[in-house]
Amino acid sequence: MKIAQATARVEAFALVRPYTIALRHVGTVENVIVQLQTASGLIGLGAASAAADVTGESDQACREALLGGAIGWLVGEDIRELPKLCRRLGERMAGRPAARAAVDIALHDLLAQHLGVPLVAMLGRVHTGLPTSITIGIKPLDETLAEAREYLGRGFRILKVKTGLDLEGDIERLARLREQVGDAVHLRVDPNQGYSIAEVEQFVRRTAHLFLEFLEQPIPAGDIAALRALPPDIRLRIAADESLLDERDALKLLTPSPACGIFNIKLMKCGGIRPALAIAGLAEIAGIELMWGCMDESIVSITAALHAALACPATRYLDLDGSLDLARDVVTGGFVLKDGYLSTREAPGLGVQLLS
Repeated sequence: MKIAQATARVEAFALVRPYTIALRHVGTVENVIVQLQTASGLIGLGAASAAADVTGESDQACREALLGGAIGWLVGEDIRELPKLCRRLGERMAGRPAARAAVDIALHDLLAQHLGVPLVAMLGRVHTGLPTSITIGIKPLDETLAEAREYLGRGFRILKVKTGLDLEGDIERLARLREQVGDAVHLRVDPNQGYSIAEVEQFVRRTAHLFLEFLEQPIPAGDIAALRALPPDIRLRIAADESLLDERDALKLLTPSPACGIFNIKLMKCGGIRPALAIAGLAEIAGIELMWGCMDESIVSITAALHAALACPATRYLDLDGSLDLARDVVTGGFVLKDGYLSTREAPGLGVQLLS
């Protein structure tokens, strides 16, 4: 089963609701869509969403890795040799994790279609589905509360709140949010590296009564030693995001002792499904819980992350809302979202269909 065509194109997506995080303001995003086709007509799709401030891979670098015939080497390759092709991807696209992820996803989609099964079945399903959080950016209190009401009205019961620019304001906003949503709604917090260690300890102490689920990447990514210096009970509630790009980072976070209790795996950070599963395997061995996150991405790659997440025993949390705020997409299908709960379809591969 050989690949007959390998193409890529750039798609610019406006966001329905632009947002602010501690790192930047985002109003539009660029994805590169990869399409691999076999002689029999099967089409495997992948999508790349680069993040220069997280992985060092700019949109331009991602484009250069995928466009202009850059993935033409795949033509003639046998999709059944997936592990070999993924290893070659790692060699050819070093330092380009989002570009690598797009091709990796398309390869996995294509092989699962060839086998006639959903991708999660090919990987080995563990979970039937899980609830996802939906994100509220850094914004004034009244806008935060209004957005929360909207999301609850749409059936979501897990809110992830961006913080990191103003500790006092963050605590006040979270307190008012908890007051509005009640105790049945889960709240997660993501400062995007915006706090110091002293502020983390103060934040945890002063928000104990708010029953926050966990704290995602509160301090600068490179300061692993500072994470390890936190009390054990706080470390267990820390989710590593920007500190965890690939398998090597996973090992650094685990040895000589775990620096956190949760790994946030993103396909765009690590280079796709195959390296993500390697990280997940390390986490399972070490007793680390998994959250699967995303950038601003097409349904294509969000669905791929969901399939991978549901095939991993250590998966506990989903934060796969990256396609929900796109004003348009290039596909339909993919995941099923009902009252904030994500599950896969029974169609072969990713179960997505290209829009004309």
